[in-house]
Amino acid sequence: MSTDAKRVITALAALLLTALTTTGTAGAADGDGPSAGQRIANALRTSPVYVDEAYAEAVPPSRQRQLADRIRRTGLPIKVVLIPLTKGDAFDGESDLLAGTVRDRLPQRRDLVVITSDGDFPDSLQGYEWPGDTHQARRAVAAAGFLDETRDAGLADLTAKAVDLVAEGKGEQRYEEAMSDLGGSAPPAQSGSGSTSDSGRTGWWLLIAVPALALTALATRAALLRSRTPSPGVPQLVFATARAADEARVRRRAEAEVLALGEATQAADVTATPGLQQALDAYAAAGTVLDEARGLPDLAGALALAQEGRDALAGSPGLPLCFFNPLHGRAALRTGWRPLGRRDRLDVAVCQECADALRDRRAPEVLPDTDEDGRTVPYFEVPAGLSAWAATGYGSLKPPSAGLDRGR
Repeated sequence: MSTDAKRVITALAALLLTALTTTGTAGAADGDGPSAGQRIANALRTSPVYVDEAYAEAVPPSRQRQLADRIRRTGLPIKVVLIPLTKGDAFDGESDLLAGTVRDRLPQRRDLVVITSDGDFPDSLQGYEWPGDTHQARRAVAAAGFLDETRDAGLADLTAKAVDLVAEGKGEQRYEEAMSDLGGSAPPAQSGSGSTSDSGRTGWWLLIAVPALALTALATRAALLRSRTPSPGVPQLVFATARAADEARVRRRAEAEVLALGEATQAADVTATPGLQQALDAYAAAGTVLDEARGLPDLAGALALAQEGRDALAGSPGLPLCFFNPLHGRAALRTGWRPLGRRDRLDVAVCQECADALRDRRAPEVLPDTDEDGRTVPYFEVPAGLSAWAATGYGSLKPPSAGLDRGR
C-alpha cells in the first residue's frame, strides 16, 4: 500500500475512532498549563520558532534559525511551536488548546498565525489563524503534509513547506489539489499479473470501508446528540455535551487561570500598569465566582473574569471568550447573530469554529444552563436578571464583571 493511502486510512480511522468514542462518552479538551504556555510565549517574543528538546534532533538549532529567517522574510506574524503532545500533559494532548494558550499569552496583536505539532499524528502539523482566515493557514498547513515533495520529509522540511504555503496565501487551492491527487492514485498492481495484490486489495478496501464506517458513526452520533437536546425551542443550537461535560477538568483550568492572574498582578509595576486596579478587581471577582461556582456556567464565568483581568494588565481589551461557548476560548472575530424568535441582531464575539458553523448555516455549540423550571436551555436564555452570564454574554455584551450584581 502506498504512503499516501496509509496516511488517508490513518486519518479516516482516527475520525472513526473519535466519532465512536464521543457518541457515548464525554471527553473534554479543556485542560490548561499556564506555566508551560507562558514559557513558550516568552520564548516566542525573541524568536518565531519554539522547539521542545524532544524534537531537537529532528529540528536542530541550525534548522530552527533557518526557519526563523524564513518566517521573517515572509513578513507575516507566523509562530511555530513544535512540542510533543500527549493526553494529560499541560495541553491535554490538544493542538488547538496549545495554540489558543500561546495566543492568549502573547502580546495582543491584530493578526497571528500559529503552526503547531498535531496531537493525534506526531509527524503532522496543524495551522491556526486569527482573527479570520486571510492567509488560509489551516488548509495551507494541512496541505503541506500531503504533497509529493513532503511525502518522506522530516519535521523541519515539513514545517518549512507549511510556512511557504501560508505565505503563498492559497491554502484552500493547495489543499484541494493535494486531496485530488490522492483521490486519483491507482492501487498497486501485482507484478506479472493483471490482478491487484493482496495488500493492494486490503488497502483500497479500507479506503472504501473506513470512510463508510466513519460516516455511519458520525451520522449515529449526530442523531444521538439531537435526541439528547432537551429544548425544542432552540432547533438552531447544539448543546455542548462532549467538551463541556467534564466539570472537574474545567474547574482545574479555572483555578490555574485565576492563580496565574493573581501572580501576574503581584508582579505588575504599579506605576507602569494603568489597568492594575481593574485587573485586581477582576481577580477578586474571579476568585469569588470560582469558590461559589455551582456548575459549568459559573466556572466559565471565572475564566471570563480571568481573561478580563489579563486584558486589563496588558492595556488592551482584546476579544472576550466565545459567546456561544466560552470554553472554546478567546473569540476570533465579532459577528451579527439573531436569536430565534427575535427581530434584532446581537453583535457577539465568536471563536472560529462557531463562526464557521454560522457561515455554513450549521448549529453552533452552546454552553447549557438550567432555567427556573429546571429545563436545560442555552445559558443566554436564562433571564438576565438571574444570570450574570446571560446579561454579559461572557464579555460579548458587557464586561463579565459588570453583571456580578445579578444572580448566578
